[in-house]
Amino acid sequence: MILVAPSLLSADFTRLAEVSDMLNHSDADWFHLDVMDGVFVPNLTFGMHVISQLRALSQKVFDVHLMIVQPERYIDDFRAAGADILTIHYEASTHLHRSLSAIRQSGMKAGVALNPHTSVHLIEEVLDMIDVVCLMSVNPGFGGQKFIENTYVKVMKLHEMRSNSGENFLIEVDGGVNMLNAAKLIDAGADVLVAGNFVFSSDNPIETIHKLKTCK
Repeated sequence: MILVAPSLLSADFTRLAEVSDMLNHSDADWFHLDVMDGVFVPNLTFGMHVISQLRALSQKVFDVHLMIVQPERYIDDFRAAGADILTIHYEASTHLHRSLSAIRQSGMKAGVALNPHTSVHLIEEVLDMIDVVCLMSVNPGFGGQKFIENTYVKVMKLHEMRSNSGENFLIEVDGGVNMLNAAKLIDAGADVLVAGNFVFSSDNPIETIHKLKTCK
C-alpha cells in the first residue's frame, strides 16, 4: 500500500486548522512536517510549539523531518510535541547510530534523510535501526523545486539494499513529487510519497491526494 504524506511546508500557514481538517478528511496517511533552522538549510519554518498545536487537531501519523544541525538535542522535545516519526539527516548527524537509538528509545520511529548528493550505501551499517529512509529528490530548504531525475536510480539501489538486508524500512521520496513521476517512483520501490506544492497548489487537494494514493 502506497502512503501519501502531504508536506505542510507548502500549506497556507494562516489557515493551518482548516488545512488539518482537510487532511483529516482526505486519503492522506501522514502529515509531513519540515523543521528548518536556517543553518543546515537556507530557510526557517516552525518548531515544537506549532507541531504540538497541530497534534491536537489530528490523529494521523506525524512524520517530522528535521533539517537542522545537531538534531539529537531535540529528540525528547519533538516526542513531547507529538511526533510519531522523527527523521534526521545523515549529513547533520555526527553520531548517527547513537541518535537513531535515542529516537527509538523515546518511543518514536526513526528516520534518516539523505540529500541528493549522498549515496544510499553510506547508511548500510545502520539499516537495522531505521524505520524510514527519506530520499530528498530536491535540494532541501524550499518547496516547489524541480524533481531530480537521478532519484529513480537511488530508490532502486535502496530497494535492492532492503531486499538483500532483510530489513523492512519504508522508502520515502520527498520533493517535486507529482502525477508525472509518482507511478515511476512506486515502480522503483518507493513506499511513501511526500507532496507539498503539488497538493496545496491544486484546485482540489483532496482529489489530488486521492490520485496520488491510487496512481499505481
